[in-house]
Amino acid sequence: MTAPAPTRMLPALPGPEPVPTLASLGPPRLLAGLDEMPRMDRVAHLARHGSLPQLTSQELVALAENIDLRGRGGAGFPFARKVTAVLDGMQRADGKGAIVVNGSEGEPSCLKDTAMLLHAPHLVLDGALLAADSLGAQEVAIGVTRTDVLNSVQRAIDERGPVRPTLRVTLLTERFVTGEGSAMTNGLGGGPGLPSGRKIRSSERGLNGVPTLLSNTETYAQLAVAARLGALGYRTAGLPTEPGTLLLTVAGSRVVEVPYGVPLNRVLALCGMDAGQGVLIGGYHGTFISPVDAQTATLSRDDLKIYNAVLGAGAVLPLPYDTCPAGETVRVAKWMGAESAGQCGPCVLGLPALADQLDLAVRGGGDAALDAVQARMRAVEKRGACSHPDGTARFVASALAAFPEEFERHARGFGCGRPVTGALPVTGHLPLLPSVPSAAAPSAPAAPPQERLLVDWTLCRGHGLCADVVPGIVKLGPDGYPEKASMALPARMRRRAQLAVRRCPALALRVQSGN
Repeated sequence: MTAPAPTRMLPALPGPEPVPTLASLGPPRLLAGLDEMPRMDRVAHLARHGSLPQLTSQELVALAENIDLRGRGGAGFPFARKVTAVLDGMQRADGKGAIVVNGSEGEPSCLKDTAMLLHAPHLVLDGALLAADSLGAQEVAIGVTRTDVLNSVQRAIDERGPVRPTLRVTLLTERFVTGEGSAMTNGLGGGPGLPSGRKIRSSERGLNGVPTLLSNTETYAQLAVAARLGALGYRTAGLPTEPGTLLLTVAGSRVVEVPYGVPLNRVLALCGMDAGQGVLIGGYHGTFISPVDAQTATLSRDDLKIYNAVLGAGAVLPLPYDTCPAGETVRVAKWMGAESAGQCGPCVLGLPALADQLDLAVRGGGDAALDAVQARMRAVEKRGACSHPDGTARFVASALAAFPEEFERHARGFGCGRPVTGALPVTGHLPLLPSVPSAAAPSAPAAPPQERLLVDWTLCRGHGLCADVVPGIVKLGPDGYPEKASMALPARMRRRAQLAVRRCPALALRVQSGN
């Protein structure tokens, strides 16, 4: 592996939503230039990276094969195979085709794509346009879920002026499942941003029904870098079998560019952390590895196979010593259950039931409750319209395997005495769970509300997501629907209420001004 260059910390952009702190460990290719400025406009981008070469479709496939470019959104599918499949689909569709950049990061533990689109959007656009020109696609569409990211990408598009094929960016609903392939193309096409549930590849029928090359934000940025460097230049970083660099989101807040094969403990040290009680690799569909294994693990696909782990979307989440692993797991499981698309029973019913059963076990439900958790996991596996139920069950199973004594102590009523600090981040600021049951302190009276949160009963489908996003405001009845149609909204909860409105799958919520 090429010896990494000195670490450089890079500035973060101010903004209304969490913006990652950036750092490089090794050759800073994707983050190059960001140590000098927080965002690279078109002029700065060209000055740093130079003009973009043109490639034929055969040259594009050859480049992707030579550097073994894989999708960076989670599945790690070979990019060259995607391109070949889209080319075949376009031949059958009279040359019609599209390019989709998946800029959705529905998981709170991931910010790397947000970092690219906020700080270096032109590198992403370069990769997408390179692919579009090579394939002869007629449109490039970028799907995002944050307004600051939308503004950054639109600004980059405006900086380029008129181009062919056309470029557009669309703000989609912020959900965990928005990044699923069919959900992304459905949302960009003007439909509901939900998984179709049908096994139709985007290379055959994607955006607006045409063959579509759909890949992750970082994947296109890596392509733009590789096109400029060439295969040999790209291979000067990383491993012979896994060349290049990758972006990681560490602890849900720091984005780091590292070469493949870097030791995990070195990445954690760069961020001022250690493995703690264990490290969750790959995010909330990922796997915990032990503190001992974290000392020797390297970040490569082959090495992580030893621990039954995959890099996924590049999330690295160390679990500190001062938090309760069982409570953290329950908190994430409940959030994952609330992130259901609401389209199939294993997801809309099975995942909340799994989370509730896990919560019961952790609160002293006994060994029988832990056995029931296993049954709940089996009930959702391989039954969903998308991979969300399987991934959530895998996360719970990994936590149970990584912290067996913790779960047993909690199930038997002993607990661990530690609070739940939120080391595994979720959106909506779910209330932190105590490690053992305790009486709740009376809350102080709220200031007179100026607004109200309203429920439209003709639309509400009982997803229950609103109760997680605005806890204390929305309370669910025994049937799973909100208890009230109109709820007082203190000013301090307004932002969370707006998030609930945006994320309601049924569009059944609205904020009403009032006295």
